[in-house]
Amino acid sequence: MAPTITKWILIAILSILVMKPGIILIQGQQQVPCLFFFGDSQFDNGNNNQLITTAKVNYPPYGIDFPDGPTGRFTNGKNIADFLAQFLGFANPIPPFTTARGSDVLKGVNYASGGAGILDESGILLGGRIPLNQQLINHRTTIGRIRLLLIRNRTITPESYLNKCLYVVNMGSNDYLNNYFLQPISPSRILFTPDRFAANLIQRLTQQLRTLYNSGARKVAVFGLGLLGCTPQELSMFPANASGCVDFINEAAQLFNNRLKPVIDDFNTNSPGAQFIYVNITSISLGDPASIGITVVNAACCVVEARSGQCVRNGIPCSNRNEYAFWDNFHPTELLNLVTASRSFNVLLPEDAYPVDIQRLVLQ
Repeated sequence: MAPTITKWILIAILSILVMKPGIILIQGQQQVPCLFFFGDSQFDNGNNNQLITTAKVNYPPYGIDFPDGPTGRFTNGKNIADFLAQFLGFANPIPPFTTARGSDVLKGVNYASGGAGILDESGILLGGRIPLNQQLINHRTTIGRIRLLLIRNRTITPESYLNKCLYVVNMGSNDYLNNYFLQPISPSRILFTPDRFAANLIQRLTQQLRTLYNSGARKVAVFGLGLLGCTPQELSMFPANASGCVDFINEAAQLFNNRLKPVIDDFNTNSPGAQFIYVNITSISLGDPASIGITVVNAACCVVEARSGQCVRNGIPCSNRNEYAFWDNFHPTELLNLVTASRSFNVLLPEDAYPVDIQRLVLQ
């Protein structure tokens, strides 16, 4: 039986919001002065292109449905960051740090890197990647550029400008998939129980969020982990349970998620001006895929390399991409990126975000 849950599948909201051919999302007024993304391959839009790494997808068939073709996005079209920028009224996608130049940085920067994690060592077997610690260092560089651009502006200071921006952090998947659950068995899994590993990750992430806050971030959306055990790559490595997924991986990821809400509460209570939210990807992941036309939930749309789980270079993907949950063995199709972005921006269920969704966060 095909699984009825998968990391990015939602319920019937898509009868309203799903992007079908010919439907265009309406561009609204820009709701924040700038938008910064920190994350991994779910957000990466080109930062890995110049790295020596297997976590690099600037080749066909990636980008087959994106206007600019293969750009380094780990999907067939737009990713979650692209849709969030669109929902927030930005006319163009937020540029990657590696190519952001001049006044472009005033609109924001995307620091995300495929294979990156909360821990510096996560994803090391993939080669080059930009962990969250380095992304925060890169952000300091951007802040310096913004200061220079605003130095002659007497109506707004760099600090007040940055306080009004939105910061989105989506990290942790590689700490599990490309660290803790590596086969045959990783050092992390030998040293730490799942509960202790989750506690260690949350401790590191809290420190990193504190660094972000100290740099001027006040409106921060932190994404939790989805159902990592439902990805085709994990299903090819471990036996599936009755759920159709690898339950012990999902249960380990949930230990991480369970610790995020208290972190959000602590920032909002004890850090002046902080407005942090938690985006519950697990809640967003639940539902019947058939309700949105998804018929294939446990296989990739493209032909994948067995070891990397990424699309074979210049391979021919499926033509019915809106019927697939996964583009390659790890990453969702553009359709599901749209859905994830839409439910994190404007929740369908109260459980989707805490204490508010992204739309309400930017209005506060």
